Amino acid sequence: MTNKIFFIANWKMFGDLKSLKSIKRVINLSKKKKFLNAKIIYCPPYTLLNSFVIKTKKSRITVGAQNCHHKIDPGPYTGSISSNMIKKIGAKYVIIGHSENRLNGDTNEEINKKIQSAISNNLSVIFCIGENMTEKKNKKTNLVLRNQINLGLRKIKKIDKIIFAYEPIWSIGTGKIMSNNELKKQILNIKNILKNKFKKQKNRIVYGGSVNDKNIINLKQIKEINGFLVGGASQNSNKFIDIIEKTIN
Repeated sequence: MTNKIFFIANWKMFGDLKSLKSIKRVINLSKKKKFLNAKIIYCPPYTLLNSFVIKTKKSRITVGAQNCHHKIDPGPYTGSISSNMIKKIGAKYVIIGHSENRLNGDTNEEINKKIQSAISNNLSVIFCIGENMTEKKNKKTNLVLRNQINLGLRKIKKIDKIIFAYEPIWSIGTGKIMSNNELKKQILNIKNILKNKFKKQKNRIVYGGSVNDKNIINLKQIKEINGFLVGGASQNSNKFIDIIEKTIN
């Protein structure tokens, strides 16, 4: 892994103001010297973004949103939030292209517009890519990943503000994880795609998909991974801390 190891907590549709108490231990953990290389990012629902920004202000924890609209300026988009609004509230990151949002209609073209919007507002992007079970069985994983990267990053010249999150869709929430050899192969495949498209630019790839406090010991053996995107397990501070400590130690 590179010097910085990312631990991204995607809370999805979870949490209320009482949940803020649960991150106090993680905030204290982030201040310890031995965790200086751990980059902790919380991505709570929109309703908690401002509260998280205030709560983590004097810590080393950063806050991100779970999605954004592709339009920057205000407009008639009920229920949507722009990258500009996310930036002004104090968040630094935004997840784009998550499989759950792809399932709800986000195309590669729409994702591309969102990424352009986020970067134009100086937000860092957590760009999710991954194949479903049918694509995996039909040996189309490489093709799917290449298309998601090429179409999702159309017109993007630099990837210094992008973290790539490899999330095999068939693994999310199922507890199923590919072997270390297969996962390493896919990470290297993504790196090759990025190398061909962006030449010598540095890339950062995190893994997501049923990451928990039990399998993290095995997953951290893959040195090509720069961190983890954690779903359900990040909603429990004890489990999230366990994941961070087991990775760092």
